[in-house]
Amino acid sequence: MSLPAGAGNRVITARYDGTWAGLADAPALPPAAAVLVQDNTEAVRAVWQAATTPRETLIAAATRVGDEQAQELRESGLAVVRSDAVEPPLAEREPEAGRVWLLTSGSTGRPKQVAHTLESLTTVGGDQPRRTWLCPYATGAYAWWQIVTLSLALPDQDVLFVEPSELDRWPQMAVDAGVTAASGTPTFWRQALFRSGDVLAGLQLEQITLGGEPVDQAILDTLREVFPKARISWIYASSEAGAAIAVHDGQAGFPAAWLERDTPGRPRLTVQDGELVIASAKAAEGMDAAIRTGDRAEIVGDRVLITGRIASDEINVGGSKASASKVRGVLLDHPDVRWAAVRGRKAPLVGQVVMAEVVLADGSAVTDADLTAWCAARLPDYSVPRRLRVLPEIPIKETLKSDV
Repeated sequence: MSLPAGAGNRVITARYDGTWAGLADAPALPPAAAVLVQDNTEAVRAVWQAATTPRETLIAAATRVGDEQAQELRESGLAVVRSDAVEPPLAEREPEAGRVWLLTSGSTGRPKQVAHTLESLTTVGGDQPRRTWLCPYATGAYAWWQIVTLSLALPDQDVLFVEPSELDRWPQMAVDAGVTAASGTPTFWRQALFRSGDVLAGLQLEQITLGGEPVDQAILDTLREVFPKARISWIYASSEAGAAIAVHDGQAGFPAAWLERDTPGRPRLTVQDGELVIASAKAAEGMDAAIRTGDRAEIVGDRVLITGRIASDEINVGGSKASASKVRGVLLDHPDVRWAAVRGRKAPLVGQVVMAEVVLADGSAVTDADLTAWCAARLPDYSVPRRLRVLPEIPIKETLKSDV
């Protein structure tokens, strides 16, 4: 196999600072392997072998795979490779050269495997300006692979990888490494602005990307204020559907004119019964021609807004259906609210009530009563939060999503 075009790009992890090609001396992996890594240093070594030798590879953080699932991986014909041991496959078969397995987010249960190739994971091409990217995503996640394949496929695309334990201090790490492009969830960006706004403002960002959660207008506007010269994009992507939507106009949602549009090389987007449905050539193998995403899509004027997961958005309050995403949007519209999460909580008689958690701006004197009144003026009575809890900081998981 020829070397990738990005072989000379710089790769920075907690234990490595060199080029992709400099990883060539790593110990050889089995030809079909699930590599369960402790950190990004181990991960990028496995990536380089996947990109330069004919093999079948799954890369994931060791914490994501339990003993039972590791056993199933071995039974499927993959060796399980850990930092201190290699467990051989329990079924003999020929490796599927070029196969790259990803684990889904596991939001509906234990993570499952979906099949890709480096080509299907590579969604950025053509001439790109020289950039140093920040990659804070969980190792092996689809968004992680998006930055990895960008750096492998194109020259002048360096990467700084951030470990979960480093999320509190990534802004200073990014400044030190000269990061000019960064990708993260809205929660990731809100937390950074809340904790490290002064340091973050010192970053010379040319490209900001958001995805992984509903992207609202408030966070887009805030990032525009802090980084007036950056191009701000939001991307809709998933392990199953691939990268399907990219918006660069600074507005939440995507143009309604994109629905049911048949354009060569682009996914076909539809809304069916309030759910976003995608047909894409970049989808994982074995998916239906039209993938039901499970995400609620609302057509508002000339935009289509992605508001959240259908399964968790509806809160049944005494027979009335409150929308968690709508309540959250109202709370985020309050000038003193920096972050909000909304969910249902069991209650006698009515079944559920709406509960909200918020993080307020530093020095805010807003009370629970103030926020309740704010919501009452904008929502039907059954949607007004009956319980409000103020958190001291924005919670975040390894997935960069809110820990709620």
